[in-house]
Amino acid sequence: FRCEQVKLKKCFANTNAIKTSKYNPFTFLPLNLFEQFQRIANAYFLFLLVLQVIPQISSLSWFTTVVPLVLVLTVTAAKDATDDIVSKCVLCTISPLRSEKWMDVQVGDIIRLENNQFVTADLLLLSSSEPLNLVYIETAELDGLVYFFSFHSEYNLKPAVRCEPPNNRLDRFTGTLTYAGQKYPLDNEKILLRGCTLRNTEWCFGLVLFAGPETKLMQNSGKTTFKRTSIDRLMNVLVLCIFGFLAFMCTILAIGNCFWEMNEGSQFMVFLPRQDGNNAAFSAFLTFWSYVIILNTVVPISLYVSVEIIRLGNSFYIDWDRKMYFSRYNTPAEARTTTLNEELGQIKYIFSDKTGTLTQNVMTFNKCSINGKSYGDVYDYTGQRLEITKVNTVDFSFNPLADPRFMFHDHALVEAVKLEDPEVHAFFRLLALCHTVMAEEKKEGELFYQAQSPDEGALVTAARNFGFVFRSRTPDSVSIVEMGEERSYELLAILDFNNVRKRMSIIVRSPEGKLCLYCKGADTIIYERLHQSCSKLMDVTTEHLNEFAGEGLRTLALAYKNLDEEYFNQWKQRHHEASTELDNQESKLDELYEEIEKDLLLLGATAIEDKLQDGVPQTIEQLSKANIKIWVLTGDKQETAENIGYSCNLLREEMNDVFIVSGNSPEDVRQELRSVKRLYHFSLDST
Repeated sequence: FRCEQVKLKKCFANTNAIKTSKYNPFTFLPLNLFEQFQRIANAYFLFLLVLQVIPQISSLSWFTTVVPLVLVLTVTAAKDATDDIVSKCVLCTISPLRSEKWMDVQVGDIIRLENNQFVTADLLLLSSSEPLNLVYIETAELDGLVYFFSFHSEYNLKPAVRCEPPNNRLDRFTGTLTYAGQKYPLDNEKILLRGCTLRNTEWCFGLVLFAGPETKLMQNSGKTTFKRTSIDRLMNVLVLCIFGFLAFMCTILAIGNCFWEMNEGSQFMVFLPRQDGNNAAFSAFLTFWSYVIILNTVVPISLYVSVEIIRLGNSFYIDWDRKMYFSRYNTPAEARTTTLNEELGQIKYIFSDKTGTLTQNVMTFNKCSINGKSYGDVYDYTGQRLEITKVNTVDFSFNPLADPRFMFHDHALVEAVKLEDPEVHAFFRLLALCHTVMAEEKKEGELFYQAQSPDEGALVTAARNFGFVFRSRTPDSVSIVEMGEERSYELLAILDFNNVRKRMSIIVRSPEGKLCLYCKGADTIIYERLHQSCSKLMDVTTEHLNEFAGEGLRTLALAYKNLDEEYFNQWKQRHHEASTELDNQESKLDELYEEIEKDLLLLGATAIEDKLQDGVPQTIEQLSKANIKIWVLTGDKQETAENIGYSCNLLREEMNDVFIVSGNSPEDVRQELRSVKRLYHFSLDST
């Protein structure tokens, strides 16, 4: 392998060694002492020690100050060192097969990873133990969520790799692989990033592209900062007040000494002879510093030791707290540092993500709208909606590949599938094809899906139960079973989902040779790209979407488009050229995606339920009673966000002053806040 980078002015990292600790053996003592002497009392006693070595003003031995100061510094340093212990390094296997420490890995090395091993460099996947060179990785260390991504690589060559310079973009990678004069595009699906963990894969081989501080994970790591708690800041203020009081007392005593020396001191020359040149003013000056030494016990240096001991004990109480123990995963609470524990009781604001934090991140297909008809609710003969708990679930026994855990209650949708309604079939065919899910079949008929996101897993499972079963995929094809008939679709292109596009498309060729583009995404994005003939269907589907969102369901719109063979061949050639460009690759691909994703035909919409975690409403209610302000981030539609807000007690019915700011720019938001300020009479700054 030969690796080179474009527009990169600095050299590659020599090794894969990184530093994630605050200290090292050489910097620990100076850095730790510098941090500790930012505490006013420590700095005061260091100053006091300097005064005590001056014989003209010192009446106490310097030993009386050194002992408590060294004790305080030693206890705090030991605690900081314990918190900063670096974990042990692991071994990897480098080709030719030999074991090396991770810190010795260099760019261009080919390494072997095994199941459950931590990926500690950015790698280009070369091969794996799984069919089609698939691997499964867990990304919890990167984004905090336990998603499983699957990757594949068809490169069993000796190529040259050219790629982008090191950057902190976790969601994108651009590069090219050149072999025999032909270029192949590289993207995120071919890359294993540092911070991931290999799962469900016996082994894999990868080429190191970035190592050490140049990995994307380390590029996102900010500089370690010294955090000071509000208790520390309060103690500094209190100590400063004590200093003021001490200085005031010493000043009064020094002034008294000055007057005594001027009025009475000359009468005691026999007993207290003055040194030559000393007058009353200079004697008062020396007396001031003498009293600073004598009254040093006024400053409570032991307070810092007491606080450190309390913090240490408090961390043990956190670890032992049974109410914070999660028995399901045998996971107790863990205080990783003893520095910030007391801040837990002084929290004023909580910023939280919704999906996977407030919710279980376990999605279930709940309702859908197909060709203007809503499915999912059940009604009696009078037209009244029935409670789901009182309705029998749909019998999927007609489908031997159905997932027995999937539950649905509206029998009308199954009947429409059995009657071969073309729109219903096209709807579920889209769900079975347009995704990045990987299927695993350990036993005949027992399918297990590994999805990048729970949304995709829920949609593919729903299609599976309604007769459109996703069976397997290769880099060039997708195989599904449609109502008992196995069909293989040629996979021509995947137009990836991202946070800007908010949609995903797939282009396939059916066994009959028909080209089709299937697209799913946010309804506002899909609606902008629909053919004008869909206006009536769009109005009806919008009503259903608003109804679904009002119930707190996550919604997606589905659309498709038949493609012309000649146009697609031209588009595919331009797509290949754009995907192998290193400069402005993303913008060029976006232009091509926009070009082909237009004049779509609307199929319908899906509605998925993401249930709240147990105890979320009660927890938020208790936090609100403690006057803690809570902010929740979500990408849902406004109606869905409002419904979730009420269901988790973030919003309550007794709130009369709930208002919505819906500006699309910072200036629009500020203008709306000014209007709300005038209406509700509150301070804009405090908002």
